[in-house]
Amino acid sequence: MTTGNINVKARLILYHKGQILLLKQTKPNGGNYTLVGGNVELGESARQSVIRESFEEAGIVLKPEDLHLVHVLHKLKKQQQRIVMYFKAYHWEGELKARETHKFKEAEWFYLDNLPKNLTQTVSDVLDEYREGNFYSEILSK
Repeated sequence: MTTGNINVKARLILYHKGQILLLKQTKPNGGNYTLVGGNVELGESARQSVIRESFEEAGIVLKPEDLHLVHVLHKLKKQQQRIVMYFKAYHWEGELKARETHKFKEAEWFYLDNLPKNLTQTVSDVLDEYREGNFYSEILSK
């Protein structure tokens, strides 16, 4: 019997000229840098979620065949579990800009070995795992 709540999310690691895309949150949303992505909605696949979220948040147009699963995070809290699938892509179209201005103030490119200090902790942990070639990681919270 499953108890509690399971949330499924999908995020994008988008490369361009050796750098990855990060969105800077507005101050009310933490003011940190994070990856594009969000909740997988009912009736939607993880790839479809990344495609939708990428356009909504950053104006990026992606094709399913350009998305490759590179990491899975299982985040556990007392009454909630979160599964986050991270997809990598190199090809995209569109006009890149932070579109959900109530959540994000800008979209910027960073090298993996020179990420901003104010990166969200989860994204920082996952990118460390990803750089080490680990396909799966867990975060256990109380």
